[in-house]
Amino acid sequence: MQPNDRRIYGQIARLAVPLVFQHLLSAAVNSADVVMLNFVGQDHIAAVSLAAQYASILMNVYYGLGTGATILCAQYYGKGDMRAIRAVEGIALRFSMLVSCLFALGAALAPDKMMLLFTHDPLLIGIGASYLRWLSIAYLCWGIVEVHLSVLRSIGRVRVTTALHATALLLNIALNAVFIFGLFGAPKLGATGVAIATSASRLVELALVLIVSHRSASAKLSFSAMFERNRLLFNDFLRMALPALGNDIVWGLGFSMYSVIIGHFLGNDMVAANSFASLMRNFGTVFCFSVANAGGILLGQIIGENDLKRAEVTAKKVLWLTVVFGAVGGAIILAAMPFMLRFADLTETGRGYLRVMLLINSYYVMGQAVNTTLIAGVFRAGGDSRFGFFCDIVDMWCYAVPLGFFAAAVLKLPPLWVYFLLCTDEFVKWPAVIRHYRKKKWLKNITREGLFEGT
Repeated sequence: MQPNDRRIYGQIARLAVPLVFQHLLSAAVNSADVVMLNFVGQDHIAAVSLAAQYASILMNVYYGLGTGATILCAQYYGKGDMRAIRAVEGIALRFSMLVSCLFALGAALAPDKMMLLFTHDPLLIGIGASYLRWLSIAYLCWGIVEVHLSVLRSIGRVRVTTALHATALLLNIALNAVFIFGLFGAPKLGATGVAIATSASRLVELALVLIVSHRSASAKLSFSAMFERNRLLFNDFLRMALPALGNDIVWGLGFSMYSVIIGHFLGNDMVAANSFASLMRNFGTVFCFSVANAGGILLGQIIGENDLKRAEVTAKKVLWLTVVFGAVGGAIILAAMPFMLRFADLTETGRGYLRVMLLINSYYVMGQAVNTTLIAGVFRAGGDSRFGFFCDIVDMWCYAVPLGFFAAAVLKLPPLWVYFLLCTDEFVKWPAVIRHYRKKKWLKNITREGLFEGT
C-alpha cells in the first residue's frame, strides 16, 4: 500500500468509525423495538412497521436538506469560510422546521387518516394511530437536530455528533423497555410505549445539542441565522438541496409504496416478516453506508481546497471500500438468518416468507451500497445532486412501484415473487450510475468568493 493510500484510508476511517457506531446504535434501536414488541404480538409489530413509514419519509426529507447543507458546508470548510457555513445552516433550518410542523400537526390531529394510506385493518389503524400521535413530538425535535448534526459532520466533528446521537439512542432503548413492559410502575403501553420512548429521548437529545452548541467555539446552533439573507448562498442551496431533497423524497416515498403494496395486497404475515427483513437489511448496510457518508464529507472538503486530482483518487478508494463492506453486509445477514428465524414470533407462513426475504437481502445490500455511495456520497460531494433525482424518478416511479402494483394487484403473483421483483430496483440503475461516475462531470468546486461583501 502506498503512503498516500494509507493517508486516504486513515482519513476515511477517522470519519467512518464513529459513523459506524452511530448507525449500529440506530439499527439497535429499531431492532429493540421489534424485539420487545415481539413479546407483545405480531399486530403491534405490523402496525409500528407501517406507521414508521412516515418517520422514514421525514428522515429522507432531513437527509436531503442535510445533504444540501453538507455539500456546501464541507466545501466551504475546506475553503475556511465559517460564516458561509452558519448562513447555510440557517437556510436549511427554515425548510426543516416547516416540514416538521406539518407532519407533527398531521400526526397529532389525524393519525388514523394517516394510517389509512397503508392499511384498512381497524386493529392496525388503532395501534398505529396511537403510535403516531405520541411520535409527533419527536418530529419537531428531529427538524432541528438532524440539520445541525449534518452541519457538524460536514466540518469533521463526527465524534461529537455520534456522542449526542448515542446518548439519545441508548436512552430510547431503556425507555422502550420501561413503557412496553411496564417496568418501575409504568403502564404497559405496547406500540404506544415505543412512540413515547422515542419522543422523550429526542427531547433529551435536543437539550444536549443546545448545551453543546452553547459551549462550542465554532459551528454554534443559531436560530437567528434562519433570518439572515444571502441571495447567492440561498440560490446555491436550492440548486444543491432541492434535487437532493427531491431525490430522497422520491426514493423514500417509493420505498414506502413497497409497504403499501405489501400491506394492502400481500397480507399481515408478509407485513410482519418484512419488518424483520428490513431490520436485518439495516444492519447489513451499516458499514457501507458509513463509508459512503465519511467519503462524501472528505471528498467535499478536498474539493473545497480545489485539489480535484486528490478528490478523484479518494472517490475510487471510497467506492472500493463500499464494495468490500457491501459483501460483508451480505455475509452478516446470512450469518444472522438462523437466529432470526428461531427468534421471530411469526406464523409458520410468515417464517417461511422471512427465510426467502433474508436470502434476497443478502445480495440486495450490495446494490444499495454501490448506488448510495455514488449518488449520495461521491456525486453530491462535487455538487451533483440532480443526477440521482432523475435516476430515482425513473427507477422507482417508472419501474419498481408500477411493477410491484401490477405484479400484486393484476397478476396476483405469490407474495415472495412480488417481493423479489421489488428488490430488483437497485440493480436496474447500476449501468446509468456507473457510467455517470466514469464521466467525472460531478467533480466540481462550487464555492464562491466575496459572499458577504457589502453586508
